[in-house]
Amino acid sequence: MRVLIADDDATSRLELNALVSKLGHECLVAEDGSAAWDLLMTEGIDVLLTDWMMPGVDGPELCRRVRDQLSHRYVYIVLITVLGNQGQVLEGMNAGADDFLVKPFDPFAVRTHMVAAERVTALHRRLVDTQAQLKQANRELLSLSLTDTLTGLGNRRRMEEDLTRTHARALRVGRSYGLMLFDIDHFKLYNDRYGHVAGDDALRQIARCLDESARMDESTYRYGGEEFLVLLPDSTLKDATNAAERIRQVVTDTAIVHEARSGGPPLLTLSGGVCCWSPGSELSGPDVIYEADQALFEAKSAGRNCIHVASV
Repeated sequence: MRVLIADDDATSRLELNALVSKLGHECLVAEDGSAAWDLLMTEGIDVLLTDWMMPGVDGPELCRRVRDQLSHRYVYIVLITVLGNQGQVLEGMNAGADDFLVKPFDPFAVRTHMVAAERVTALHRRLVDTQAQLKQANRELLSLSLTDTLTGLGNRRRMEEDLTRTHARALRVGRSYGLMLFDIDHFKLYNDRYGHVAGDDALRQIARCLDESARMDESTYRYGGEEFLVLLPDSTLKDATNAAERIRQVVTDTAIVHEARSGGPPLLTLSGGVCCWSPGSELSGPDVIYEADQALFEAKSAGRNCIHVASV
């Protein structure tokens, strides 16, 4: 452990330093409370052995500062008092001290106090580690709850949260955003012909196409079944339409064979609908999805494997 000894009496500092160092701990010393506080702020102290009476910052004030301003880490505090002063002991404990030690120093008492300090500081370190592990586990669980397990894209819940934030920001800063909704053409026929295992693999391949085709600020989601959604913050209608066409072409170029489809190339292809929200529009976020879905329906009615734009 790193032990800080704060005492304005040179003899007491030397004696306590020798006793604590002999127990195998690293010792730092401070001649007054102000110097001790500077070391506590910078040196990662585990245990503070502080005299009650010191120039500048006294022992109880040092205790209060540690508890108030260093609450992110635990410092075990032993307050040093004169023999028989019980009032000081209670006052010091109320200020934040964990234990007390009396002068003149008894080597056995110093040793037992260091054993207790080591046990408590180790417990607090384990607690901090456990809390960090729990936070990481919670972050991973949150990520899983917002991720589609089959494709690895964001799921519908994540999409709804991101769309809400994107729409609110667009209202606040007066910037447009785009939304694209895609559907895999004749996917039921694909599943009927090749089976659901192959269908799942095809969904993963197309999801990978969307994810790799999306630019840094574009977010991709599995909207449901064989439908995918792409959100484009700070995007114009032209930008969104070009992006949708780029994604459609990438999927076609991937050349996933689909010999069971009727009409069009014997490949899996996408139909897409695009809608863009612009400043002054009365559309809500869900309204933008609805309009993109209507445009998607028009694309499918027009023969599929194409992109249509909502007329809003």
